[in-house]
Formats: sequence, structure tokens, C-alpha cells
Amino acid sequence: MAKNGAKMASEMNYRKVAALSSLGLMLPSSIAVGLFMGYFLDKLLGTDPWLLIVFTLFGVASGFLSLFRGLKKLDLEKDDEL
Repeated sequence: MAKNGAKMASEMNYRKVAALSSLGLMLPSSIAVGLFMGYFLDKLLGTDPWLLIVFTLFGVASGFLSLFRGLKKLDLEKDDEL
């Protein structure tokens, strides 16, 4: 029985580590997507540098929003454990 409980606790720790590592990648990946979309559209439409700036700002906003939502979800899961 104790061995099974330790295994479940270990699985919970791995899930938390995976969730936190994905949170760490949300912000830079959102910024990168916005940056590349803006760059591509600028080259396609010839609007240098305006779409690059706008889409990079959208990426930053999206990244922070995703980060806050993920942190809120992790906090709610933490409260459920107690």
C-alpha cells in the first residue's frame, strides 16, 4: 500500500514539473509566433516595420495572458490538493 502511495505522489510531482515547464515556454513561443507572423506579413504586404511591431505586441499580450491563465489553473489545482 505504501509503495502505491509513493508511486502516485511521484506521478503528481512529474505532472507538476511538466505543467511548469510548459508554462515556461508559453511566453517566448507566443512572442516568437507574433514576431514571425508580423515579419512575414510585412514582407508580403510591404508595410515594414508596422505589422512586425503590432504582431509582436499581440504575441507579448497573448503570452502573458496564457501565462496568467496557466498559473491560475495551477493555483486552483494546488488548492484542491489541500
